[in-house]
Amino acid sequence: MSLRATASAPEYWSEDAVALCSDLIRLDGQLGSSDERAGAEYVATLLDGLGIESELVESAPRRSSLVARVAGANPELDPLLIHMHLDVVPADASEWSVHPLSGEVTDDFVWGRGAVDMKNMAASVLTVLKHRVSTGRLPRRPLVLAFLADEENAGVLGAEWLVRERPDLFEGCRTAIGEGGGWSLWTSPEQRIYPVHNAEKGWAAIQVTAHGAPGHASRINDQNPIRVLAEAIGRLTSDRFPVHLTEGVESLLRVACDVHGLSFDPERPEEALPLLGFDATQIRSGLQHTAHPTRTSAGYQSNVVPSVATAELDCRYLPGRWEEFEAELHAALGDQVEVEVLARTLGLTPGRRNAENGVWSAASTALQAEDPTALVAPFMTSGGTDATHLERLGIECFGFSPVLLPPDLDFWALFHGVDERIPSQSLRFASRVLDRFLDSY
Repeated sequence: MSLRATASAPEYWSEDAVALCSDLIRLDGQLGSSDERAGAEYVATLLDGLGIESELVESAPRRSSLVARVAGANPELDPLLIHMHLDVVPADASEWSVHPLSGEVTDDFVWGRGAVDMKNMAASVLTVLKHRVSTGRLPRRPLVLAFLADEENAGVLGAEWLVRERPDLFEGCRTAIGEGGGWSLWTSPEQRIYPVHNAEKGWAAIQVTAHGAPGHASRINDQNPIRVLAEAIGRLTSDRFPVHLTEGVESLLRVACDVHGLSFDPERPEEALPLLGFDATQIRSGLQHTAHPTRTSAGYQSNVVPSVATAELDCRYLPGRWEEFEAELHAALGDQVEVEVLARTLGLTPGRRNAENGVWSAASTALQAEDPTALVAPFMTSGGTDATHLERLGIECFGFSPVLLPPDLDFWALFHGVDERIPSQSLRFASRVLDRFLDSY
């Protein structure tokens, strides 16, 4: 539906993103204790006020996704899909400086669960739409806006369900932008790289089980399944997974080396990581497969050795290299435990048209208008996004959620972390860059 012109936009229109992000944070979308219905209804009401129709779709009661279409100045162009998720991971309020659902704005930060993952992008996109309605400006091409459920649970009730049950909602889309890239990576006080992700690791939930003979805890028992399990998962250290340099990580490291006038050695990519500052740990995770125990279960009485012990692993493997990862995992765990794959996604690999896609030039143009030092570089994210499902519809996906960050902020530590927050200036910057992007792409 066409955007409806209203009164003139305020001079500082991008400021709206701060209030919108705060509002969205206050709408509880924590997995396990809440749902996405309140967030979806909030967005639907806002879009309706702008003259934009939307459809609220539920894969299960109150597990809500919202999809809307916005007209473009050139209706013959393929629509751009912008996907965001409304759910967030749980937060323990006792660990936070502020309540995680407060949306508090203080010290020029917006605080709360979802501030960086990813209600910030939803707030910026909505701010851009408000601005364009107020000025009567259509984006260059049509848009499909998807506010999705369940991304933090691998998209089972969100993107995965929609791709399977409602592919019509994405009809015509060949390119998408979403979370996972676009933040400022400070390589020096005079230069910033903005990584745009076009690949991502696959994810797997794996259960590891050890069995043994139950008995009295006073007796010697070398087959205590808890000990066997602990020793097995204790071998899942980073040195158990060799370095495998992929094109996505190599491209980013080469740009960083070029900025510093250094040569890149593909035989020793780790040597370039210190050039990335706070981001070195995040990018290092893209050099190898990983497997981290996140939940364990065993026993029912303190003086009884149990018969079984289990651990659940969160595994991230380089895309297209599942068999290689399985071999490395089994070699580390040993043969005294059973291994079962509970769920798995395939990850994201660059599409055939990736290098020629206009996203790269549009992102560069939009970023450099706001930050003249900006360099855009492709990379592979070690996390997972809904792109892994959307790719199955033939949609080429990019992580482009642009934010300019202070050089002393460890951005990636805030994802799923305590005291999650985003600078207010980053929200304003993101809105302006996305607004320019919609004129260029």
